[in-house]
This record gives sequence, C-alpha cells and structure tokens, in this order.
Amino acid sequence: MKAFGKKILTGITALFITVSSILASTGTIVAADETRPDDPNDGIVTASERKTDLLSEVHEDAPEISASSYILYDATSGTILLGSDYDVQKEPASMTKVMTVLLALERLDMNETVTITEEIAAAMDEITSDYVKLGLQEGEEISVQDLIYAAVLKSANDASLALGMYMGGTEAGFCEIMNAKASELGCINTHFSSAYGLSAPNNVTTPYDMALILNEAVTNTNYSEIAKTLNYTISATNKYSSERDLANSNKFVNTTTYGYEYYAGGKTGFTNSAGYTLCAAAKKNNRTLVGCVFNAEDPDIRYSDLIRLFEYGYSTFATVEITEAEFTPLVEEANMQISDLLSDTNLYVAEQRVVLDQYITTTSARAQLGSTNRIDLSQTLIDTQVDEQILEIPLCKVYSDKTYLIGTLVIEIQKKAGVVEVNPEKVKITNLDNLKNILITFAVLFGLLFILVISLLIFRARIIKRRRDEVTKRANML
Repeated sequence: MKAFGKKILTGITALFITVSSILASTGTIVAADETRPDDPNDGIVTASERKTDLLSEVHEDAPEISASSYILYDATSGTILLGSDYDVQKEPASMTKVMTVLLALERLDMNETVTITEEIAAAMDEITSDYVKLGLQEGEEISVQDLIYAAVLKSANDASLALGMYMGGTEAGFCEIMNAKASELGCINTHFSSAYGLSAPNNVTTPYDMALILNEAVTNTNYSEIAKTLNYTISATNKYSSERDLANSNKFVNTTTYGYEYYAGGKTGFTNSAGYTLCAAAKKNNRTLVGCVFNAEDPDIRYSDLIRLFEYGYSTFATVEITEAEFTPLVEEANMQISDLLSDTNLYVAEQRVVLDQYITTTSARAQLGSTNRIDLSQTLIDTQVDEQILEIPLCKVYSDKTYLIGTLVIEIQKKAGVVEVNPEKVKITNLDNLKNILITFAVLFGLLFILVISLLIFRARIIKRRRDEVTKRANML
C-alpha cells in the first residue's frame, strides 16, 4: 500500500517537473507561420565560399599551363578563377623582392639616402657569385629610389638586401617585418627568411599568397610604375664616379613577343631549386587579375602561360559591381514587413544599414542574367524581452543556377520606454498567450492530481473494507 502510494507521488512529481521545464518560455515573437526559421544561407554561395566556388566547375577550354603550380586570381572581387596547387608552399626565388620593395615604398622616402655600413657590406659578401648584384661597396651612399629600381629592374640581390637591412637593422629583423606584413595581408602559408630570395627551404610562399602580396604592391604603391619602366639610370655616387644604366629584364616590358598591353607590374625569379617563377598583374576595364606560376619549364614559357591565363580570365569571367541602389526596393519592402511585425509591440527600429560586397565574379554568361532576390521576414525571430537586438537579413543576387550572398541588411531593434502589449493577431507567441498556457496547464495538472488522490483514497477504502469483511467472516465462523 505504502509502496504503491509512493510510486504515484513520484510520477506526479516527474510530471510537474516536465511541464515546468516546457513552460520556461520567453517573449519571442515570430510571424504566424508554425515552422521554425531555416538557415537563411541554405543553398547560397557565401562570401568565403565565393573565393573558390568557380574552381569546382569544369572549364574545358581553359589553357594548359606548363608550371607545376599556378593561380589566376581576380583581385577586384577576391576570387580564384583557375589554379593548381595554389595553396602549396614553394620557393619564390626573386619574387621575394616584391615584398621587400613593397615595404620600402610604404616605409621610406624615395630621396632618402642609404649608407652601406660594414654590417650590410659583410652580409652582401655572403651572396654567392651566381646571384645578380649591383656591385654596392662599403661606405657607398645611394638613394632609396636607386636601390628600389635596381631590385625590380635588374633583380639586384645586394640592393634588395641593403633595403631590408636598412629597414630592419639586420636581415633577420627585416624578415620579421616581412612576415608580419604577410600575415596582415592574409598570407597564411608564407614565411620569409631572406630579403632578396635566397634559395632556402624556409623561404616559402604559395601562388595564392604571392598574388595577395603583388596585388597590394600594384594597388597601394607606385610599384606598377616602377615595374613597367624600360630603362633607368643610377646617378654617380661617392664610390662610383660614373652613372649606372639599368635595363628592365622583364620580357613583358622589353620584348614584343611577350609584351602585354595590360601588364601592371610583376617580378621574375629563378634558382636551381625553385625553377623559373613569375608573378604579374594585369589591369583591363577597371578589373585587376593577378597570375603566378611556379616551377615553369623554361624562362620564356612562364610569360606565355600568364598571357594565356589573363586572356582566358578576361574573356570567360565577368566581374560585376554591386550597388546599394539595386537593393533599394527590397530594403523598402523589408522595412514595411518589420514595421508591420513590430506594430503594437514595445519595440522599434533604431537603426538600419546595408553592408555589401562591392564586386562579385562569375562566368560571363551568368552575369547577363543577374537579378536580386526577394526578402521574406515571415520566419524572423524577435525577442520582446531584451533591450536591444540586431537582425541580419541576407541579401543575395541570383545568376542563373547560382545564388550568391553578396551583402546583409542589418536592422537594430530596441525596446521603447514603457510597456506596450503585443498584438495577438500578428504574433504566434506573446506574453499574454504564455500566461494563458500556464493557467491551462496547471489546471490540467491539478485536475490529474485530484483524480490520482481520489483514486488512491478509493483504493485505500477498498483495502480497509476487504480487511473488515475478512475479520467479520472469521468471527461468524467461530
């Protein structure tokens, strides 16, 4: 009897705890649809996915590239168009000088004078004879500009080393500056241990990282102007009584065979271990493409590889500029939906803004069919109990079979001073509804409790009656 009653009470307690946990609800409102909101980015190519999205497609007419690893990168939109082993670390050889010159252009005045100290001279003596040199001497005074032109046009290793040690104190100190800059640019697979491109296993980068570095140089400095210079003359110094003439060794500039009208700057490289390397940028119709090849078969084919990549990139892909004006009707529609959803609540829209990617790259065929998406806030979740919340509504553009996430409508919602009841016709769950549900549930709970108690009492009465009947029966038999 006692055990049975204990089990009933245990069941009642468990039921009470379960119901109480279910009722721990908030003041969340959603549109009248009974489904929970889906992930707004389902089926959408996100910003991070766009970087490599085109690589998953088959481009049967893409040019065959002789280099073991390469990349064609649309710098305008940050999209990789074509590539092979573009994230695999390789020795860049003299392409290292792009980073050295980039830092010099950012940090130094072109008319600044560099003195070749004993320390710099000693370090230059370590450069082997098979590396190209300008012939700098200890004690020589030379301008930053002359050193930069020598490093880019002649690929002079002593000039690049002098620039690096002038900025970093030591070559190792400068390499720390180089690596910090690489990290700043998003180069996660790059490590520099040389200021000029010494062949070493720990002086490495990737085609993708190299593209980021070169794009920074041609976009935010006058590197492009320097790299496209055909000839340059270094004035006489305190150690050289005559001028020194420099001819640009880059065949994009000094030949008609490989001359490319859209060339915007780059750098060659070669060591026995790195092979022939080349990075270059091209600018056409306000669109920048960057190509890099590593381990090309010979010094000339690297140029033809990049030219074919550039031509294919400009003809096959289109980079579309995204403007906020395209989304004005959608933003207005969203405002109407939000206003309707929040009416008769204690909430209001405090601020809103549109954040868009400026450019997106897709195939030329798709680009002609682009259209903006619809905005549907029917499943938007809003919490009436918090003082401030932010809604992030995806903005997409559809190109044939591709839907790209290209921005976000950011809406900041705040609570009004005072309390205003929520209109029950416009929301699914409100505080009033919660109170009603609580009262009904507890009524049911106590009803069940009453029935169980009555059942227990009846059961107990029957047991007592049965025992009395047995006592009476035994008395009558006596």
